[in-house]
Amino acid sequence: MFANSQWTIVGLEDYPELGEIPEDHDTMVANAIQKAETVFRHTGIPTVADDSGIEVRALDWAPGVISKRWTAEAKDHTNNEKMLRELDGKTDRMAQYRCAIALVTASGVYTAEGICTGTIGHSPQGTGGFGYDPLFWPDAFPGRTMAEVELGEKNKVSHRANAFAQLPDLLKRAFTA
Repeated sequence: MFANSQWTIVGLEDYPELGEIPEDHDTMVANAIQKAETVFRHTGIPTVADDSGIEVRALDWAPGVISKRWTAEAKDHTNNEKMLRELDGKTDRMAQYRCAIALVTASGVYTAEGICTGTIGHSPQGTGGFGYDPLFWPDAFPGRTMAEVELGEKNKVSHRANAFAQLPDLLKRAFTA
């Protein structure tokens, strides 16, 4: 929990009875909305939720919404191995991380998206981050994978940072509507 003079921020750990909220839609925006609406209905307090994934142009923007569950094991190493197999022999390795956020309040649903562009490398590099970070070479940091970028740097350019940078405007719209 985080509190200041205007807001008290709580997390899902404060509502263990909710359990794992499904992500069964075909877009990240719809999943973010589903999660935020579920929590809002349960708590009655304004709720922000997100969903994110990686999209690769040469794979028709897959894995996208199923990034975490792209393989049966749903593990980082198996997902990364599949990514490398799917891209074997392809020259177009453009990719982007995408994050969708949803704010649900009594006045409605508000959404925003953020993107971080880059390319997929040919082998994992780096030990930081998670998911596809060892394969993702962000345009913002030439010569380094996202797994080699320090957390403070990553938090300035990531898809989540770009999406959440729009949250103040969403809050204004929600509370001045």
